[in-house]
Amino acid sequence: MENIDLRTVTVERYLQPLREGGSLPALADADDGYKYVLKFKGAGHGSRMLISELLGGEIARKLGFKVPELVFALLDVDFGRTEADEEIQDLLKFSEGTNLALHFLSGSINYDPAVMPINELLSSQIIWLDAFITNVDRTYRNTNMLMWNKELWLIDHGAAYYFHHSWDNWETSAKTKFPQIKDHVLLKNAIQLEKVDLEFKALLTDEFIDNLVDKIPDEWLETEAYKMNENEMREVYKSFIKIRKEHTINFINEANDARKNLV
Repeated sequence: MENIDLRTVTVERYLQPLREGGSLPALADADDGYKYVLKFKGAGHGSRMLISELLGGEIARKLGFKVPELVFALLDVDFGRTEADEEIQDLLKFSEGTNLALHFLSGSINYDPAVMPINELLSSQIIWLDAFITNVDRTYRNTNMLMWNKELWLIDHGAAYYFHHSWDNWETSAKTKFPQIKDHVLLKNAIQLEKVDLEFKALLTDEFIDNLVDKIPDEWLETEAYKMNENEMREVYKSFIKIRKEHTINFINEANDARKNLV
């Protein structure tokens, strides 16, 4: 059985907001002695963003990418009452319970495509990942990659799986060509997508997908809004990922065509 273990920590201290993120993530201390980039379920897209972060980040890790450790982060009901900023105080209040956090990579720097070239294989692997998880947010404007200890790390997958912002026609969305890939920062060098496709699909077994989706906390699933129970919503996520795996040729062809237009 493919086991996926996510630790749970308790947030002890809110250090500072990271205002470059639209959802107001924060740097925080937890009870295990580490610092984390904390993503709040009470923020803009709320728990759907956390689900995207969880699924996208752990799929990336399964495929062999370096991704900061993801942990469930508990916020106590009294946490943040002494916060002076009303916006942040409201954010903390609406985020009581289980949130998501990424291990803080102290001293990391943003990936700069102008001075940090990435080879064709790694470019193809990242393109495949982002097209597979429908991640619209790895562009020149915001690469969402860090260099840490001379290695490339992938962060911020909260913009993936955008189908779940409406749930309409999710089966059709699972087969999308993902035309947004044309804006990807690494598209130009991604010439090995067919090779990557065979390797990556073999890693993403149905057992892994099921186990990963089952990690989504009940409190993150907006059952009332979509008139489904928790298990029904999880089944949609599982089916979406599996259908997408069966139709990777759609986004591979789209990416190859978009890359040719760059040359």
